[in-house]
Parts: sequence; structure tokens; C-alpha cells
Amino acid sequence: MTINHWPASERPREKLLQKGATALSDAELLAIFLRTGIAGKSAVDLARDLLKHLGSLSNIFSSSQSEFCQLPGLGSAKYAQLQAVLEMSRRALAEELKCSNVLNSPQSVRDFLRLSIARKPHEVFMGIFLDTCNQIIASEELSSGTLTETSVYPREVIKRTLHYNAASVIFAHNHPSGKAEPSQADLLLTQRLKAALAMIDVKLLDHFIITTNKEILSFSELNLI
Repeated sequence: MTINHWPASERPREKLLQKGATALSDAELLAIFLRTGIAGKSAVDLARDLLKHLGSLSNIFSSSQSEFCQLPGLGSAKYAQLQAVLEMSRRALAEELKCSNVLNSPQSVRDFLRLSIARKPHEVFMGIFLDTCNQIIASEELSSGTLTETSVYPREVIKRTLHYNAASVIFAHNHPSGKAEPSQADLLLTQRLKAALAMIDVKLLDHFIITTNKEILSFSELNLI
């Protein structure tokens, strides 16, 4: 039986409109995104298969095209739709942060970083550049490396900081290994960058480590800066 033959109160789209998105299960929300099923399976069935196949919504969002498209009925068009939704979410968070004082929106910063780099398969080092009111001017990936290391040059960081005329900076990088504990190299790099920024009168506000299991470590909170 297709979803169109279900009672109206049980159809994901109608249920969302009546009760709000929070009332829906993960599979029901995915079904609205997928829109259609395949022969013998409704969109909800297909959504359940996808959740079982990849394990969680988080894994679906970070899946590669080949991983996503392994199930029948999930092709490149739906994968493109998924990437568009994720990019819109990232941009919406970035817009929200640009209109607010970052120090007053710590959770928004964490959410933005999770969406941006948590699920990258390789290590990425990101800089968030802020003005004198602690509002975001820009964010960009400053370096990317292998699964175990990345090369970050203080000279290039200073160049980008001056380019944006930033008053302060937040750094973040991901640990694809899943462990949030900072390495000795992480600690040394942070101190080198902090010292370099101080020479141009720019403050390092924080350095975050983000992992694939959604854990986020703040150097500032641990008094490592």
C-alpha cells in the first residue's frame, strides 16, 4: 500500500503540517525528503532501509555518493538533493552567526562546525575570522591533510587574518579517528598560532577539535590557550 492510501493522520507530510516536524520519526522525516518509494516499498520503507543501511541520520548526512546510492531507488538525483539540504543548513547557520555575537552563541558555533567539518574523511583545519564586535566576517578551510596530520603555516594564517582585517580568530579541526583528545602537535600548533597572532594584536578566542561521534573539545574551556 502506498502512502497515499494511508489515513491522512499517518502520512508523514500531513502529520508534519498538523503536529510539527518534531512529532515525526527519523524515517518519516527522511520519507518526506525522499518523496517517493519504489515498487513494493513506500518512501517510509525506503527511509527505514536507508537508516538500517547507514546506521543513523548523521551517517546518512556524511555518506559518500557511492554509499548512499547502494540501495535501490536511491540515485544521484536524491544524493544531490541531500547535499543541497546540507549546504543550505550550513549557510543558514553561517548567516545566523554573522548576525550575532559569537561569544553569546556558543552552541551555534558548535553546530556550524559539526556540519562543516565533523564528517570529513581527512583532517581539515578551519579558521573563523571575527570583527571587534565578535561577529563572523568569514570562515574558510586553511589546510587539509591526511587522516593523521595536516600542515598549517602561521605565515599563511596571518596573511588570511590580515586579509579579513580580523580582530580575533577561532580555529577548529576535525579528528577523523573519532578521538577528541588533543595531540602534542595540536597543543604546540595552537601556541605557535596564538603567539603569531599576538604580534599583530589579534586574539585567539578558541580552538575546537570535532570528531565523527559529535564530540567537541574546546581548548579555551580546558585552559589550553
